[in-house]
Amino acid sequence: MLKVDNISFSYDHVKILNKINLEVPDGKVVCLMGRNGVGKTTLLRNIVGLENPSSGKIFYNNSDITHLPAMYRARSGLALVPQGRMIFPRITVKENLQIGLSARKDNLKIIPNEIYELFPILRDMAHRKGGNLSGGQQQQLAIGRALVGDPKVLLLDEPTEGIQPNIIQSIGHVLKSLITEKKMTVVLVEQYVDFIKEFGDLFFIINKGQVVSSGKTRNLNDNLVQEHLSV
Repeated sequence: MLKVDNISFSYDHVKILNKINLEVPDGKVVCLMGRNGVGKTTLLRNIVGLENPSSGKIFYNNSDITHLPAMYRARSGLALVPQGRMIFPRITVKENLQIGLSARKDNLKIIPNEIYELFPILRDMAHRKGGNLSGGQQQQLAIGRALVGDPKVLLLDEPTEGIQPNIIQSIGHVLKSLITEKKMTVVLVEQYVDFIKEFGDLFFIINKGQVVSSGKTRNLNDNLVQEHLSV
């Protein structure tokens, strides 16, 4: 589904990604892990086209998308839920969701009902300003906005950060349902190890811009967590 082949990236001569390689299988929840500042967010931004790698290639459905603009990657089926949610606080929940329609191939002009089925709170608060929602509600809105575009691969950056446990569980179950019912693939940057073990299938640990460990989440043991994730 998605392949990152030898990707490197630098900010002002500071290397952030150093020959990263990973493959994301179809229909799995793949977790990118690592301490703050190791390049996880930068990797997601390269995948969706918000940054351009200095070397290496990115493949999606066996096509080289390394130099494809972000808009076309979105229309091809890649959607990013950014860290911090980045919803628009001064417009309504419904208007935030409508923005996601621009990524659709079928030119649908109405919000699919399935978005409200996944996140009923968004229907209840459709006419409330985005900035008036709680952190957990904003996260559901950010995910809903990405799903409105009908993506095949959903990328999420720290989806559990700063939200209450019951919403975290709800988000985890939504991700699993997207895979079983919509055959979607999910890539998420996440620090919450219990969430990863419960809802993830595969993990990649990144350190100093490189993948230093990977495997099935059931094999994510305390030694790996202590070595690569503890501060």
